[in-house]
Amino acid sequence: MRAAAVALTLLSVFISLGRLSAHRARPTQNQNDPKPPNQGTEPKNKNQPHIIFILTDDQGFNDIGYHNPTIKTPTLDKLAAEGVTLENYYVQPICTPSRSQLLTGRYQIHTGLQHSIIRPSQPSCLPAHMDTLPERLRQAGYTTHMVGKWHLGFYRKACLPTRKGFDSFFGSLTGSVDYYSYGSCDGPGLCGYDLHNDEGVAWGQEGKYSTTLFTQRARKILESHDPTDRPLFLLLSLQAVHTPLQIPKSYIYPYRGMANVARRKFAAMVSTVDEAVRNVTYALRKYGYYRNSVIIFSTDNGAQPFTGGSNWPLRGRKGTYWEGGVRGVAFVHSPLLRRRRRVSKALLHITDWFPTLVGLAGGNTSQSPGLDGFDVWPAISEGKESPRQEILHNIDPLHKPPAQTMNWHVSTERASGKPKGAKKPKKKKKILKQKPKQKAEFRLKTTKKPLTFSSHAAKSKAKPLQSKTKVYPQNQRPSHYIPHLKSHSSKSPSVSGTSRPKSQPQVQSRVKSKSRRNTSQNLSLARTPRPKSKTQPKLHLKSKSRRTSSQHQNMSQPGTPPRNPRPTPQFSLQQVWDTSVQAAIRVGDWKLLTGDPGHGDWVPPQVLPTLPGRWWNLERAVSPLPKPSSPKTVWLFNITADPCERQDLADQRPDVVQRLMARLAHYNRTAVPVYFPPDDPRADPSRHKGAWVPWVHGDEGEEGKYRGVYKKGKNKKKRKKPACPLCKLQAFFLKLNTRMMSNRI
Repeated sequence: MRAAAVALTLLSVFISLGRLSAHRARPTQNQNDPKPPNQGTEPKNKNQPHIIFILTDDQGFNDIGYHNPTIKTPTLDKLAAEGVTLENYYVQPICTPSRSQLLTGRYQIHTGLQHSIIRPSQPSCLPAHMDTLPERLRQAGYTTHMVGKWHLGFYRKACLPTRKGFDSFFGSLTGSVDYYSYGSCDGPGLCGYDLHNDEGVAWGQEGKYSTTLFTQRARKILESHDPTDRPLFLLLSLQAVHTPLQIPKSYIYPYRGMANVARRKFAAMVSTVDEAVRNVTYALRKYGYYRNSVIIFSTDNGAQPFTGGSNWPLRGRKGTYWEGGVRGVAFVHSPLLRRRRRVSKALLHITDWFPTLVGLAGGNTSQSPGLDGFDVWPAISEGKESPRQEILHNIDPLHKPPAQTMNWHVSTERASGKPKGAKKPKKKKKILKQKPKQKAEFRLKTTKKPLTFSSHAAKSKAKPLQSKTKVYPQNQRPSHYIPHLKSHSSKSPSVSGTSRPKSQPQVQSRVKSKSRRNTSQNLSLARTPRPKSKTQPKLHLKSKSRRTSSQHQNMSQPGTPPRNPRPTPQFSLQQVWDTSVQAAIRVGDWKLLTGDPGHGDWVPPQVLPTLPGRWWNLERAVSPLPKPSSPKTVWLFNITADPCERQDLADQRPDVVQRLMARLAHYNRTAVPVYFPPDDPRADPSRHKGAWVPWVHGDEGEEGKYRGVYKKGKNKKKRKKPACPLCKLQAFFLKLNTRMMSNRI
């Protein structure tokens, strides 16, 4: 017994000595070393999730299975049902703005991309000084890849995806590409091949369907990457379901019951998207990504009903600021979600993905000043309240309203807006310009003849908003860019934009200027002719300055005014915001639209795309009131109570209108000048072996050359063509035949 006890004592002593020697032999970490030993290749945070962002093109609110059972998307429906469906999620109405805000986290008023899209021949892209989402994720230790559509400019190599934070890129650089030939056109005769691998042209891929090709490339990336080595960020930006409507015949068969050809093809293209997502999620499970991954599905804008899409029951379509153009379908699917299988009503915007994903990856957003997005992961994962309370949809000072803005609250007999016997007014040549050291933001070059406007005659001496700005290059955003307010006397306009009683007067003003260039910030002047009346007083305004600006010239209803009119006093919206400027903002439950937000249609999915027929007036409210000569420029909706925007409350709630206009003015003071350069002839693919490639070489970009906004062909004088009835008839049938062929009727 004693021998056993002694043996046990000696054994315990030897074990304790071994532990002590092992502890002494263990190396200690130097305090100056930022990384522990043998961990240089590991990510900063072992729990960093793999992020897969799937972005579709032109998919409408009614173009997914869980909103419309006739669209067969079983994979998307299952992923959304098992994750979090985002039902209060907003994007931009067109491609480039949505994609720029996704990658930068900033509103387009802060990137200079307020107006339209970046066309293939334009020397424009994301601002060079602005960081991007893949750059921040790469700093956090991520491997970043992009597959699919770019559409953010490529005129120089510094604009390419591989120079904006992506380790690899495979896809198209322009906005609309043929699904089989990968040809892209920027007007008649200006076409080229557009499929790229990193910074070179990917020749020899003709005949392969783009959705299938992009999915195969995404699966290859997942297969070649080690999920245990570094986290992965994959942006799969599918071209579908953008036009042209091209689809393998096998996908059309399930929709053979649809009578409308374009809708049938569009639905089949949505099914190809569903299959692509199924293949990607299968690869995530197969190669070990799924358990530590976050899958985000989103559209970039609303659908275009005239090409088979549907936003029903929302109002509007792609390119408009109605809900059908900006409310997007989206969901988040991830095993990391704390509260799954639910629908989120939290207010979210596409700019929120930048801070949300950077925060989820363990990155630092403090190095990205001026972000307009919020970290909404707690709202998505845990169901907490969204930190976002408002969304600036956009402020586009260059958007020119059409010559005749269609008013939906009129009878169909007055849709043309042309009184009988009225003569056509003479057209004035107008050119938008923006040059350095100019006093006004928006310039309008007119002919020497004075312009004649008609305005409301109100006794209120409201002073409209006029701003002085300087135009800076795109890569130099001034921190002090705040337009100053300069006022002058003007008449108070009508708030609602509806017709005025006949007892109100009419004022016909003639604006004269001694300068060569006159500027006008009114983008909603009515083009309808007015009957002449001898009782109308004439107001002559003269300006000695070289460049004068006239604003807020709202039109009045034609009629014979009384000799001593006394208009009803109304508050002046122009003191707060120029309602002719195209803008839209959401604050809480309220949404305000000014200027021309686009055609506000409620288009049922069973009609269209055909030429406008009887269905065109199905959603028009017939009103006995006469049609106003000025288009309506102010709308207010309670989106929570009225998501389809059928009850305009601008007249009932002027207090809310003023409050939201004040927010628009606040955002406008932080806006940078619009950057919309003219086409560059050097971009012609015929000069580059038939492909769209960067055409500006060297480090210096074009931002310093084109300082502001120019219109294509501004120096070209249009020659008057002789009247040719036969030519007009030929042009009509050519246009009709082109449309029929494009819709495959």
